[in-house]
Amino acid sequence: MTALPVPHRDLALLGGVAAGGAVGSLGRWAVGLALPHGVGTFPWATFLVNVTGAFAMGLLVSFLVDRPGVHRLARPVVGVGVLGGWTTFSTLAVDAVQLGDSDHVQLGIAYVAGTFLVGVLAVALGMWLGRRVWPGP
Repeated sequence: MTALPVPHRDLALLGGVAAGGAVGSLGRWAVGLALPHGVGTFPWATFLVNVTGAFAMGLLVSFLVDRPGVHRLARPVVGVGVLGGWTTFSTLAVDAVQLGDSDHVQLGIAYVAGTFLVGVLAVALGMWLGRRVWPGP
């Protein structure tokens, strides 16, 4: 029996997740620059990265499930690194609070609920599409 690598000592894993996180974070930052929002307006950049990240996670899960031969770093690098850096719950929370603080409570509630609902639908769509593009063994 082969011992599993200890995650904090697996330099390929750590480096891959860190590099993926850098790529995802820089991408999210670029979207924020491209779609800035003012106080009291809908935060489209955060909504976009969270929904597209949910869709990509659905695709990733569909690709990885029951698939022999997938590289051991695929899930942590893409799922945790790239998509973890790309998506952001903390910015969603700050945006929601700022909408409430600027007397746009209803917009804040719609933003949080919409992000959750559209995000869940995006994961489902990504998984559905992934199963058709990459049928399992």
